[in-house]
Amino acid sequence: AYERRFPTCPLIPMFVASDTVNEYKSEDEAIHVIERRCKLDIDAPRLLKKIAGVDYVYFVQKNSLNRRERTLHIEAYNETFSNRVIINEHCSYTVHPDNEDWTCFEQSASLDIKSFFGFESTVEKIAMKQYTSNIKKGKEIIEYYLKQLEEEGITFVPRWTPPVACKSESSTSHPRRPVSPAINIPESATKEGLSNKEILNTSSSPSEPTAGTPDDKLDADYIKRYLGDLTPMQESCLIRLRQWLQETHKGKIPKDEHILRFLRARDFNIDKAREILCQSLTWRKQHQVDYILDTWNPPQVLQDYYAGGWHHHDKDGRPLYVLRLGQMDTKGLVRALGEEALLRYVLSINEEGLRRCEENTKVFGRPISSWTCLVDLEGLNMRHLWRPGVKALLRIIEVVEANYPETLGRLLILRAPRVFPVLWTLVSPFIDDNTRKKFLIYAGNDYQGPGGLLDYIDKEIIPDFLGGECMCEVPEGGLVPKSLYRTAEELENEDIKLWTETIYQSASVFKGAPHEVLIQIVDASSVITWDFDVCKGDIVFNIFHSKRAPQPPKKDSLGAHSITSPGGNNVQLIDKVWQLGRDYSMVESPLICREGESVQGSHVTRWPGFYILQWKFHSMPACATTNLPRVDDVLASLQVSSHKCKVMYYTEVIGSEDFRGSMTSLESSHSGFSQLSAATTSSSQSHSSSMISR
Repeated sequence: AYERRFPTCPLIPMFVASDTVNEYKSEDEAIHVIERRCKLDIDAPRLLKKIAGVDYVYFVQKNSLNRRERTLHIEAYNETFSNRVIINEHCSYTVHPDNEDWTCFEQSASLDIKSFFGFESTVEKIAMKQYTSNIKKGKEIIEYYLKQLEEEGITFVPRWTPPVACKSESSTSHPRRPVSPAINIPESATKEGLSNKEILNTSSSPSEPTAGTPDDKLDADYIKRYLGDLTPMQESCLIRLRQWLQETHKGKIPKDEHILRFLRARDFNIDKAREILCQSLTWRKQHQVDYILDTWNPPQVLQDYYAGGWHHHDKDGRPLYVLRLGQMDTKGLVRALGEEALLRYVLSINEEGLRRCEENTKVFGRPISSWTCLVDLEGLNMRHLWRPGVKALLRIIEVVEANYPETLGRLLILRAPRVFPVLWTLVSPFIDDNTRKKFLIYAGNDYQGPGGLLDYIDKEIIPDFLGGECMCEVPEGGLVPKSLYRTAEELENEDIKLWTETIYQSASVFKGAPHEVLIQIVDASSVITWDFDVCKGDIVFNIFHSKRAPQPPKKDSLGAHSITSPGGNNVQLIDKVWQLGRDYSMVESPLICREGESVQGSHVTRWPGFYILQWKFHSMPACATTNLPRVDDVLASLQVSSHKCKVMYYTEVIGSEDFRGSMTSLESSHSGFSQLSAATTSSSQSHSSSMISR
């Protein structure tokens, strides 16, 4: 499939032509090396091309295919302007070490601009633009040619075998799995995330079935049993996103089923899915949603007047939730409880839905990742269009859409009255397009006819109030007594109580304006602990010590100051006149933390005094040898448009006698993604000095 992009590829407009300059094949046909000179029409300003005196750029590409080891290595470098600009790119296709029927793809590149007629910065941006588009396009191109091969009837290529003369010699050796040779990839590229990794599922040989257990995430039976039908590329996306989470969210990994929901919600765009998943993980942690079913008891008013509840399952095995919205006094509930209590109750319903999906997956023996909701609008009137009630409904929809994507399998709206179009007009813009496609709306008694309720729910469990024979235990709702109404002040105080039950604080970090937290230590050998999530941008985490207290934050432009922003506070304590080494000292090495990472750690204090925890904006450093930005740093800088970072953090000081070197004894360790996590990990080793763990 890869070879089909030569001599030219219509999917790569800038790839104009290529000529073979060298080719080698071994006698046993196991090795095939081909070197080509490729002609590229770079998307660069006409003025720059005129100054450089070229219309096209030439690259040399060397492809080395080793059929014996089942590897394809690709090397490319620029021939044009090689004395001014040095570009090297390495790609490799290798066999996955855990599954011979999977292919791993790895890609890395380096850029060194020595001089370019004073346009070094422009060339750098052009190169980065071309490289990022190449990464995004590469997967699409290989899929295109794989599909082309399938259409031609080529779905399987036999593995290479030694010539007949060599068989007697090789028959004495023990069969073994092919081992891919090591690839020399710069450590910084792998560490900083420059390499672009793909995992592709190829056609498996019938004679080599893959055995596995439900714990083997590459096992086909596991995927079919718990995840459902996935294309090879969708499986690849799941594994890559899970690997990224394992590297950055130690001990807080959601189950595969939940990761898949976010991937499906963004059509398997990994970057978009990762963004909303990280935001949701942070939101769950901040509001302790994991524990809502165990720690929160709904007020009696909700239990009596909220006309909704779980009721068996539909014909597909999905849990069925029944909501008699027309019988519910939304205005009374909002006046008696406030929208925060209603929101929390809806969150508990969704958490219960996730639990029931897991149970039904086990019961029915097939993946069930969503539920069906039946909404009866009998009794809906203008009272339900009360503005604060609609506002509360819209906010609930917004929160649920962001944190429980792809959990609604089907929504059956029954007995829609004339006022329903008004409500639908207000609500529909806040509902995702994919979710809207799952809505089925019936007016009057249409649900009793063909294509109605019986197509989706067994006759035996249709609720009695819809003409069925099954007694439904969902509360009937009714008007909330006005004696239970509360004043705006009471509701406001209650709202604060509900949603400030979090031990985490939010802070904004700006370029040139770090966020700092002061901790006073009286007894040496105390332990400062921290737990924080980098919600946006990259930051540098520092710990300083000072014998004297910094000046209190002032809301002015001189010295230490404090900024309040919608995304969180920004407090600066270290005065500009202070000098490192004289007024304060660094007690831990700086720690660079990337967007999406979750960091926990501790520091055993050696002296009493004042300790300052600092989160600082991470500026991209220049390469030590060339004084030029690294490729991955430039890529990141092109994607980040603002100089603002967001951090959510928690700190605590405990006595050394209470510290065991493990976060398991701290309140902050309870931030694990418990309800959605397959497993959590923690350290039990004791440390006498500082400890930083990701």
